[in-house]
Amino acid sequence: MTLKNTANNYGSIAKWFHWTIVALFLGSYCAVYFRHWFTEEKTPENWTALQLHLSFGITIAAVVILRIIWRNFNQTPSQEPGTKLAHIAAHIGHYALYAVMILMPLSGYIGTGVNTEFFFLFDVVKFEATSIYNTLVTNWLGLSFKEFEEPIDFFHKEIMGKWAVWILILGHAIAALYHHFVIKDRTLKKMTTG
Repeated sequence: MTLKNTANNYGSIAKWFHWTIVALFLGSYCAVYFRHWFTEEKTPENWTALQLHLSFGITIAAVVILRIIWRNFNQTPSQEPGTKLAHIAAHIGHYALYAVMILMPLSGYIGTGVNTEFFFLFDVVKFEATSIYNTLVTNWLGLSFKEFEEPIDFFHKEIMGKWAVWILILGHAIAALYHHFVIKDRTLKKMTTG
């Protein structure tokens, strides 16, 4: 297996980015659901789960940035035969997934009112304490953190976290399995064993 993509397959680095982001999203969701389902507010367990969720989110952002850079310097494997509509749908789906991979960590960071204890190694300062926040939100928009945070939090949790992410991931997985088991092409193999 090569490090870089070829015309027929994704390379090991692109595969690593893909599956690492999958694992990080799962870790982030497990931490936040554990927090909501199994902990009481203002307990050490609740705080730990929140900090893990935030740490996973920041890690996702860093890996996604590297993934986008890597993608722009690599060829993309050729598409499998299919209709023009199917190829357009695949492109739209992938762009939507990239949007989620960018917007979820970004909205999570800017809408969080606490520092992130990054995997309990060091602190990442909260957005509210940055000069960007003061310039953009306080001075330019004239909003308090609460006024700023409420719509961001709603977007992050209610729109993206509860619905959009899951719909896109489910659609992505169904499409990959459809290609593998129904069409019987190499789409799934390109990102796994191919």
